[in-house]
Amino acid sequence: MKSIFMAAGLSLASLVNAYAQQPNALRGTILDAQTQQPLPGVSVGVPGTGLGTTTDAAGHFALPNAPATREVTVSFIGYNAQNLRVPADGRALTVRLEAAPVTLQGVVVSASREQEKRTEAPVAISTVSPQLMADTKATAPYQLLNKVAGVYMVDLGSEQHMMAIRQPITTNAVYLYLEDGLPIRPIGIFNHNALYEINQNGVRSIEVVKGPASSLYGSNAIGGAVNFLTRQPTPLPTAGVSVQGDGFGYRRLDASASGTVGKLGVFVGGYAARQRGGWQDYTDFSKESWTARADYALTAKTRLIGAGTYNYLSTQTPGSLDSAHFYSRRYQSNNRFTNRVVTAVRSSLRLEHDWSAAQQTAFTGFYRSNSTGQLPSYYIGDVYDKATGAYQSSNGQVNNQSFRSYGALAQHRADLDFLHARLIVGGYFDYSPSTYFARYLDIQKDQTNNFYTGFTDTGRYLDNYRIDLYNEAAYAQYEVPATEALRIVGGLRYDRVQYKFTNDLSGSQTTKKAAQDNVYNLVAPKLGLTYALGPNRGLYANFSTGFEPPETGSLYSSRQKAELTQANFNNYEAGGWVALLDRKVYLDLSLYQMDGRNEIISVGLNDNTNNTQYVNAGATRHRGVEYALTYAPVSEVNFRLSGTNARHTFLAYSEFAQGRDKDYSGNRMSNAPDWIANGEVFYKPRFVPGARLGLEWQHIGSYFTNTANTKAYAGYDLFNLRLGYRLPQTALRGLEVWANVVNLSNQLYAVNATTTQYGTTYSAAAPRTVTLGAGYTFAAKARE
Repeated sequence: MKSIFMAAGLSLASLVNAYAQQPNALRGTILDAQTQQPLPGVSVGVPGTGLGTTTDAAGHFALPNAPATREVTVSFIGYNAQNLRVPADGRALTVRLEAAPVTLQGVVVSASREQEKRTEAPVAISTVSPQLMADTKATAPYQLLNKVAGVYMVDLGSEQHMMAIRQPITTNAVYLYLEDGLPIRPIGIFNHNALYEINQNGVRSIEVVKGPASSLYGSNAIGGAVNFLTRQPTPLPTAGVSVQGDGFGYRRLDASASGTVGKLGVFVGGYAARQRGGWQDYTDFSKESWTARADYALTAKTRLIGAGTYNYLSTQTPGSLDSAHFYSRRYQSNNRFTNRVVTAVRSSLRLEHDWSAAQQTAFTGFYRSNSTGQLPSYYIGDVYDKATGAYQSSNGQVNNQSFRSYGALAQHRADLDFLHARLIVGGYFDYSPSTYFARYLDIQKDQTNNFYTGFTDTGRYLDNYRIDLYNEAAYAQYEVPATEALRIVGGLRYDRVQYKFTNDLSGSQTTKKAAQDNVYNLVAPKLGLTYALGPNRGLYANFSTGFEPPETGSLYSSRQKAELTQANFNNYEAGGWVALLDRKVYLDLSLYQMDGRNEIISVGLNDNTNNTQYVNAGATRHRGVEYALTYAPVSEVNFRLSGTNARHTFLAYSEFAQGRDKDYSGNRMSNAPDWIANGEVFYKPRFVPGARLGLEWQHIGSYFTNTANTKAYAGYDLFNLRLGYRLPQTALRGLEVWANVVNLSNQLYAVNATTTQYGTTYSAAAPRTVTLGAGYTFAAKARE
């Protein structure tokens, strides 16, 4: 380490000396004012000279041959431009850019794994910005993602969740959750709760690609891909700490520190949270989540980035409520023993090299380790006599799924002279050996009070197997500006997914599935275009495909009887964006149709229990419009509205139940709201610098709760209030206090409702919840 610091010191000294020999040199660093993190790609120019440059990956810029002028202009998409006076003594500039009140199409990385303008990406992609994250003070990811057009993340408590993006509310594996472009779980071991394995305090922004992102990301990115971008080391020393809690026993501590010395930059941050005695019975939980990242500049053209994340969650799981308990606001659990314990560790090492301004290669090696053990409430089932319908007994299971992953991602980008095109090629490999077991439980039940009093572990295994999972992929994407206004993007990806299944059950314990070697693959094309209609307005269109292999848990579970095949999807979409009224209004619009073949859905077993299994639906169609509107009539007021109107339909689907075929073709898919909307207005008064007041509206429209379309839930409207104040005084700068009120009107509502043959159950939402918080952020000033 000593040698690293010595080398860094010598490099810095030589750089300073080089600049000292050029008295007119302009140099400095551009930072995000909210996060203090570097901004690459910022334009820096000297007015009236045509002289300019852009910042590098570390936010640095240099104009070694600048004239004697003492003024510079700094501009970047999504930020307020600044005109600055240059210090006469040649000191380096440190510029902190503020986010613009109306965010135009900015810079994204998730569309191509490369930083590019949003206007050049022919996909529906939205960003949760650092400023929006800072204003929201979210205690869980759903409070951020539900602000994105077309997204409904269902809060199941204790950071557990389900998702709906161009799909009904579902637990199925039709989403890809990423951290810095790497899947946080391997293909075949999807978990609808997987975002509790994300460290919220380690995230600088979130990007959501809606619809199949097949040419770069592969299988499971059907409804969309959600990419969490980690916080980078800051050029100047920063540190932060905050505490918050609510009236229902939620407490949380966040802490972080970051800085750069010479060529080495480091970020460490995370949080610890706990819930005790909440509004809903039997919902205590504890969580710890930490991220460490180190960026090291080996040379001016070569960078090494290492990152690691640790997550631990232990939570009670109460289950859903029946109608009587829900509508009477009796949030009682019918047991005292269901639970979930998760330990998730991820690490990666990325090497980047710039061969030239037009050629870059990146190679990333990664490792995952994950263990999820649970006694799930949703597997507790009652057995009834088929003839009389009389209650007989209850059963359940305890299970654990563990895996390790060893993988690599390589990508090369080349900007070509021919047609001024860009070519991106890459390869992906993931080897994930995993184990799973489930043991049968006898559940004791007090029938009179409908309460499960305890359980007995029979020691008998329902499942006990090992799987070696392999995912190999190769992809290419070619982008060409056909004209000054028209840009065409074509892509192709080949994915191969293989499961090598070994059953460790003894044949005498249960029906034993034979060893299997299952392979799923697809060549997925993608074609899109963007067309600029002028400054700040344009159109896009694309066609993309995707596929979903069956999950290992559905293929090899002893409960699963139906044979499954992979699901394939074709997605067609078009949209556009426009800024109006001198950029005070911004509108983004997308229309899509996604057709599924053999889509995998969950249905009841019809065996006098609440058990379910997975089947292939013949044909489905998902069609809708997504829109996002931002309006800032004056600098102090910002209004945002995002939403989607959608229809999810079975084109061809029937199931065999109770001795006859039931044809559901033409029916709406269950748990698919027809209208999802989120609106918010923020007021930041000029006469009280540092203050903010926000009012948010969340709307979930009505939807059917069963496939037969005979039962429905009316949906809900929710209001949230957010207040905050960052003290502007010099001595206390960085001190902030806030108060958030969720469910301002104390409405009774359910985040999800499902109907089975035994009635409708409800996932109840919290009553009015007031969260208070305080934090302090230290950011060092630029060295003179």
